[in-house]
Amino acid sequence: MRPVQSYAIAVLASVALHVVVVGALLANWQPDTARIMVQPQFIEAKLVELAPKAKPKPPAPQKPKVDVAKKQNDEKKRLEKLAADKKAQEKKRLQQEQLKKAEQAKKEKQRLEDQRKAEEKKRQEKAAAERERIEAEFAKALEKERSEVAAKNDERVANSYRQLIQQRLSENWSRPPSARLGMETLIRIRLVPTGRIVGVTVLKSSGDIAFDRSVEQAALKVEQFVEIQGMDPGLFERKFRQVDVAFSPEDLRL
Repeated sequence: MRPVQSYAIAVLASVALHVVVVGALLANWQPDTARIMVQPQFIEAKLVELAPKAKPKPPAPQKPKVDVAKKQNDEKKRLEKLAADKKAQEKKRLQQEQLKKAEQAKKEKQRLEDQRKAEEKKRQEKAAAERERIEAEFAKALEKERSEVAAKNDERVANSYRQLIQQRLSENWSRPPSARLGMETLIRIRLVPTGRIVGVTVLKSSGDIAFDRSVEQAALKVEQFVEIQGMDPGLFERKFRQVDVAFSPEDLRL
Protein backbone atom coordinates (compact mmCIF):
# COMPACT_ATOMS: atom_id res chain seq x y z
CA MET A 1 0.00 0.00 0.00
CA ARG A 2 0.95 3.63 -0.37
CA PRO A 3 2.13 5.73 2.66
CA VAL A 4 -0.96 8.04 2.55
CA GLN A 5 -3.35 5.13 2.78
CA SER A 6 -1.38 3.72 5.70
CA TYR A 7 -1.58 7.01 7.48
CA ALA A 8 -5.36 7.24 6.98
CA ILE A 9 -5.86 3.84 8.36
CA ALA A 10 -3.83 4.77 11.46
CA VAL A 11 -5.97 7.91 12.05
CA LEU A 12 -9.20 5.96 11.69
CA ALA A 13 -7.91 3.39 14.13
CA SER A 14 -7.15 6.16 16.68
CA VAL A 15 -10.65 7.75 16.32
CA ALA A 16 -12.30 4.39 16.75
CA LEU A 17 -10.33 3.81 19.92
CA HIS A 18 -11.51 7.19 21.34
CA VAL A 19 -15.13 6.35 20.58
CA VAL A 20 -14.80 3.06 22.37
CA VAL A 21 -13.29 4.75 25.47
CA VAL A 22 -15.97 7.43 25.59
CA GLY A 23 -18.69 4.82 25.30
CA ALA A 24 -17.25 2.90 28.16
CA LEU A 25 -17.14 5.97 30.36
CA LEU A 26 -20.74 6.82 29.60
CA ALA A 27 -21.83 3.40 30.49
CA ASN A 28 -20.28 3.68 33.98
CA TRP A 29 -21.41 7.21 34.69
CA GLN A 30 -22.54 8.15 38.30
CA PRO A 31 -23.99 11.35 39.95
CA ASP A 32 -21.85 14.27 40.88
CA THR A 33 -21.11 12.74 44.20
CA ALA A 34 -17.97 11.40 42.83
CA ARG A 35 -16.76 13.38 39.96
CA ILE A 36 -14.05 11.83 38.11
CA MET A 37 -12.10 13.61 35.50
CA VAL A 38 -10.88 11.59 32.71
CA GLN A 39 -8.08 12.91 30.80
CA PRO A 40 -8.03 11.97 27.14
CA GLN A 41 -5.22 9.79 26.10
CA PHE A 42 -3.46 10.76 23.08
CA ILE A 43 -2.22 8.16 20.64
CA GLU A 44 0.94 9.08 19.09
CA ALA A 45 0.66 8.44 15.45
CA LYS A 46 3.78 7.44 13.79
CA LEU A 47 4.42 6.75 10.18
CA VAL A 48 5.00 3.15 9.66
CA GLU A 49 7.86 2.53 7.46
CA LEU A 50 6.93 -0.30 5.27
CA ALA A 51 9.54 -2.56 3.79
CA PRO A 52 10.09 -1.88 0.18
CA LYS A 53 7.91 -4.01 -1.99
CA ALA A 54 9.82 -7.00 -3.14
CA LYS A 55 10.33 -7.17 -6.80
CA PRO A 56 8.37 -9.97 -8.37
CA LYS A 57 10.43 -12.98 -9.23
CA PRO A 58 10.70 -13.68 -12.85
CA PRO A 59 8.58 -16.62 -13.79
CA ALA A 60 10.45 -19.89 -13.81
CA PRO A 61 11.21 -21.06 -17.27
CA GLN A 62 8.68 -23.54 -18.32
CA LYS A 63 9.99 -26.93 -19.23
CA PRO A 64 9.36 -27.73 -22.81
CA LYS A 65 6.63 -30.18 -23.28
CA VAL A 66 7.95 -33.64 -23.99
CA ASP A 67 6.80 -35.04 -27.29
CA VAL A 68 6.38 -38.67 -26.30
CA ALA A 69 5.68 -39.83 -29.82
CA LYS A 70 8.75 -38.04 -31.16
CA LYS A 71 10.85 -39.39 -28.30
CA GLN A 72 9.64 -42.92 -28.98
CA ASN A 73 10.27 -42.45 -32.67
CA ASP A 74 13.79 -41.13 -31.98
CA GLU A 75 14.46 -44.05 -29.63
CA LYS A 76 13.14 -46.44 -32.26
CA LYS A 77 15.42 -44.87 -34.88
CA ARG A 78 18.36 -45.02 -32.47
CA LEU A 79 17.74 -48.69 -31.77
CA GLU A 80 17.26 -49.39 -35.47
CA LYS A 81 20.53 -47.56 -36.19
CA LEU A 82 22.31 -49.57 -33.47
CA ALA A 83 20.87 -52.77 -34.91
CA ALA A 84 21.86 -51.73 -38.44
CA ASP A 85 25.36 -50.79 -37.27
CA LYS A 86 25.68 -54.10 -35.42
CA LYS A 87 24.42 -55.96 -38.47
CA ALA A 88 26.85 -54.07 -40.69
CA GLN A 89 29.71 -54.81 -38.30
CA GLU A 90 28.73 -58.48 -38.18
CA LYS A 91 28.51 -58.56 -41.98
CA LYS A 92 31.91 -56.89 -42.23
CA ARG A 93 33.34 -59.37 -39.69
CA LEU A 94 31.90 -62.29 -41.66
CA GLN A 95 33.28 -60.85 -44.88
CA GLN A 96 36.69 -60.44 -43.28
CA GLU A 97 36.55 -64.02 -41.99
CA GLN A 98 35.54 -65.25 -45.44
CA LEU A 99 38.36 -63.26 -47.02
CA LYS A 100 40.77 -64.64 -44.42
CA LYS A 101 39.55 -68.19 -45.04
CA ALA A 102 39.74 -67.65 -48.79
CA GLU A 103 43.28 -66.31 -48.44
CA GLN A 104 44.26 -69.25 -46.23
CA ALA A 105 42.68 -71.66 -48.70
CA LYS A 106 44.54 -69.92 -51.53
CA LYS A 107 47.82 -70.16 -49.63
CA GLU A 108 47.17 -73.82 -48.81
CA LYS A 109 46.33 -74.52 -52.44
CA GLN A 110 49.49 -72.73 -53.52
CA ARG A 111 51.51 -74.68 -50.94
CA LEU A 112 50.09 -77.97 -52.19
CA GLU A 113 50.71 -76.91 -55.78
CA ASP A 114 54.29 -75.95 -54.95
CA GLN A 115 54.73 -79.23 -53.10
CA ARG A 116 53.29 -81.13 -56.06
CA LYS A 117 55.58 -79.29 -58.45
CA ALA A 118 58.57 -79.92 -56.20
CA GLU A 119 57.70 -83.62 -55.98
CA GLU A 120 57.10 -83.76 -59.72
CA LYS A 121 60.41 -82.01 -60.36
CA LYS A 122 62.14 -84.40 -57.97
CA ARG A 123 60.48 -87.36 -59.70
CA GLN A 124 61.47 -86.04 -63.12
CA GLU A 125 65.03 -85.43 -61.94
CA LYS A 126 65.16 -88.94 -60.50
CA ALA A 127 63.71 -90.37 -63.70
CA ALA A 128 66.17 -88.30 -65.75
CA ALA A 129 69.05 -89.48 -63.56
CA GLU A 130 67.86 -93.07 -63.96
CA ARG A 131 67.62 -92.59 -67.72
CA GLU A 132 71.07 -91.07 -67.79
CA ARG A 133 72.39 -93.97 -65.72
CA ILE A 134 70.75 -96.51 -68.00
CA GLU A 135 71.91 -94.63 -71.08
CA ALA A 136 75.41 -94.38 -69.63
CA GLU A 137 75.44 -98.08 -68.84
CA PHE A 138 74.06 -98.86 -72.28
CA ALA A 139 76.61 -96.56 -73.90
CA LYS A 140 79.32 -98.14 -71.80
CA ALA A 141 78.16 -101.62 -72.75
CA LEU A 142 77.83 -100.54 -76.36
CA GLU A 143 81.27 -98.97 -76.27
CA LYS A 144 82.63 -102.10 -74.68
CA GLU A 145 80.97 -104.19 -77.33
CA ARG A 146 82.24 -101.88 -80.04
CA SER A 147 85.67 -101.98 -78.46
CA GLU A 148 85.55 -105.73 -78.33
CA VAL A 149 84.35 -105.87 -81.91
CA ALA A 150 86.98 -103.32 -82.91
CA ALA A 151 89.61 -105.23 -80.96
CA LYS A 152 88.59 -108.42 -82.70
CA ASN A 153 88.65 -106.65 -86.05
CA ASP A 154 91.98 -105.05 -85.18
CA GLU A 155 93.34 -108.40 -84.11
CA ARG A 156 92.08 -110.02 -87.25
CA VAL A 157 93.62 -107.29 -89.41
CA ALA A 158 96.76 -107.33 -87.28
CA ASN A 159 97.08 -111.08 -87.73
CA SER A 160 96.92 -110.63 -91.47
CA TYR A 161 99.76 -108.08 -91.26
CA ARG A 162 101.70 -110.35 -88.90
CA GLN A 163 101.41 -113.18 -91.39
CA LEU A 164 102.67 -110.81 -94.06
CA ILE A 165 105.65 -109.77 -91.92
CA GLN A 166 106.35 -113.39 -91.00
CA GLN A 167 106.31 -114.45 -94.61
CA ARG A 168 108.59 -111.62 -95.72
CA LEU A 169 111.07 -112.27 -92.88
CA SER A 170 111.02 -116.02 -93.57
CA GLU A 171 111.72 -115.39 -97.25
CA ASN A 172 114.76 -113.24 -96.37
CA TRP A 173 116.17 -115.46 -93.60
CA SER A 174 119.07 -117.72 -94.35
CA ARG A 175 119.49 -120.23 -91.53
CA PRO A 176 123.18 -120.69 -90.64
CA PRO A 177 124.76 -124.16 -90.53
CA SER A 178 125.07 -123.80 -86.76
CA ALA A 179 121.29 -123.66 -86.33
CA ARG A 180 120.03 -126.40 -84.05
CA LEU A 181 116.65 -127.45 -82.74
CA GLY A 182 115.65 -125.53 -79.65
CA MET A 183 117.51 -122.36 -80.61
CA GLU A 184 115.44 -119.14 -80.50
CA THR A 185 116.28 -115.51 -81.02
CA LEU A 186 113.76 -112.77 -80.14
CA ILE A 187 114.15 -109.43 -81.91
CA ARG A 188 112.22 -106.15 -81.83
CA ILE A 189 111.63 -104.37 -85.11
CA ARG A 190 110.83 -100.64 -85.05
CA LEU A 191 108.72 -99.36 -87.94
CA VAL A 192 107.39 -96.05 -89.24
CA PRO A 193 103.90 -95.62 -90.82
CA THR A 194 105.39 -96.13 -94.30
CA GLY A 195 106.33 -99.67 -93.24
CA ARG A 196 110.08 -98.97 -93.34
CA ILE A 197 112.26 -100.71 -90.75
CA VAL A 198 114.20 -98.10 -88.76
CA GLY A 199 115.75 -100.35 -86.12
CA VAL A 200 116.35 -103.97 -85.06
CA THR A 201 117.18 -104.98 -81.48
CA VAL A 202 117.93 -108.46 -80.15
CA LEU A 203 115.77 -108.90 -77.03
CA LYS A 204 116.74 -112.55 -76.39
CA SER A 205 119.81 -114.26 -77.80
CA SER A 206 119.84 -117.87 -78.91
CA GLY A 207 123.35 -118.27 -77.57
CA ASP A 208 124.72 -118.65 -81.05
CA ILE A 209 126.19 -115.48 -82.57
CA ALA A 210 125.82 -116.72 -86.15
CA PHE A 211 122.20 -117.59 -85.54
CA ASP A 212 121.50 -114.19 -83.98
CA ARG A 213 123.31 -112.39 -86.84
CA SER A 214 121.27 -114.28 -89.45
CA VAL A 215 118.07 -113.12 -87.75
CA GLU A 216 119.15 -109.47 -87.80
CA GLN A 217 120.20 -109.74 -91.44
CA ALA A 218 116.82 -111.16 -92.40
CA ALA A 219 115.04 -108.09 -90.97
CA LEU A 220 117.47 -105.65 -92.58
CA LYS A 221 117.07 -107.31 -95.99
CA VAL A 222 113.33 -106.68 -95.97
CA GLU A 223 113.91 -102.93 -95.38
CA GLN A 224 110.22 -102.01 -95.77
CA PHE A 225 106.81 -103.56 -95.49
CA VAL A 226 105.03 -101.51 -98.11
CA GLU A 227 101.62 -103.03 -97.29
CA ILE A 228 101.64 -101.32 -93.88
CA GLN A 229 101.14 -97.94 -95.57
CA GLY A 230 97.42 -98.78 -95.94
CA MET A 231 97.05 -99.71 -92.29
CA ASP A 232 94.78 -97.70 -89.96
CA PRO A 233 97.02 -95.21 -88.07
CA GLY A 234 95.50 -96.18 -84.76
CA LEU A 235 96.13 -99.87 -85.37
CA PHE A 236 99.68 -99.09 -86.43
CA GLU A 237 100.35 -97.10 -83.24
CA ARG A 238 98.85 -99.78 -81.02
CA LYS A 239 100.38 -102.88 -82.57
CA PHE A 240 103.00 -102.16 -85.24
CA ARG A 241 105.08 -99.24 -84.08
CA GLN A 242 107.21 -101.97 -82.53
CA VAL A 243 106.94 -105.64 -83.53
CA ASP A 244 108.53 -108.49 -81.59
CA VAL A 245 109.49 -111.51 -83.72
CA ALA A 246 110.82 -114.87 -82.49
CA PHE A 247 113.10 -116.88 -84.83
CA SER A 248 113.71 -120.59 -84.37
CA PRO A 249 114.96 -123.26 -86.77
CA GLU A 250 111.58 -125.01 -86.65
CA ASP A 251 109.40 -121.98 -87.24
CA LEU A 252 109.28 -118.21 -87.38
CA ARG A 253 106.78 -116.76 -84.87
CA LEU A 254 105.47 -113.26 -84.14
